[in-house]
Amino acid sequence: MIRILVSFLAVTACLSAADALPITGLAHVGFRVSDLEKARAFYTGVLGYHEAYDLKDTSGRAALVFFKINDNQCIEISPGLPANQIVRFTHVAFSTTDIQKLHGMLEARGLQMGSIQTGRDGNRNFGLRDPENNVIEFVQYMPGSMLSKVHGQYLQGRISTHLYHTGITAANADNMLAFYRDKLGFVEFWRGGPAGEKTAWINLRTPGTRGDYIELMLHSGTPTREQDGSMHHICLEVPDIQAGRKIALSRHYSDPKAEPRVGRNRKWQLNLFDPDGTRVELMEPKTRP
Repeated sequence: MIRILVSFLAVTACLSAADALPITGLAHVGFRVSDLEKARAFYTGVLGYHEAYDLKDTSGRAALVFFKINDNQCIEISPGLPANQIVRFTHVAFSTTDIQKLHGMLEARGLQMGSIQTGRDGNRNFGLRDPENNVIEFVQYMPGSMLSKVHGQYLQGRISTHLYHTGITAANADNMLAFYRDKLGFVEFWRGGPAGEKTAWINLRTPGTRGDYIELMLHSGTPTREQDGSMHHICLEVPDIQAGRKIALSRHYSDPKAEPRVGRNRKWQLNLFDPDGTRVELMEPKTRP
């Protein structure tokens, strides 16, 4: 009987491993900006992320600029944001070790997606949209790609070395959970909201070992430009929030509201904002008693 149970558990474990999507975590998050030079002053000047490479349009101007967080994660910035556009978020990308296998597994789960292609940066990717029309991209880093060519470079001066999570707006939580949790295999690990209020966000951890996650930012109605910039955000992990604040202020970041606080998850946090109002959250990984 014990042997049968052990064999059953072994088979179950193998099946679970076979069903796990080959996703390793967050690769990059993209935003549009109205003024590329002002964005550079923030993402490089304040956050310390170097412009590792860019992709140019037909006129030779930078169309996509990649600010390197580490050898596996970037912030992707594109210029040309119209003054009246509310949404600055363009897409979120997740890295994979086997894009062919991932594409086949998602297709088998009934998802409609684009074909696998090689991007201008030299990496293989494909995309799809979540239930609220957010663009989701999956990317496999390839030898000889623009990112691989700068491996080990542009790592000095960073305010953080880890893109911890990104926020995605969600008007219908059930539909979004059916997609991210049930189809992509992300694991919900916490729900929270302001004190005394209903749930305002749901955290879902990606497959992989880094601990990256997405934060579904629940809302109703049409968000204002300020609200959307706060909900569609990125979070950077820092070991010491006071040290992170000191670095930002020393690099001429000035905002009277930039004061650390302990969030509902009992972690120290500090909100910074880029020139177009997109929130960049600094967060310590450890919880407070």
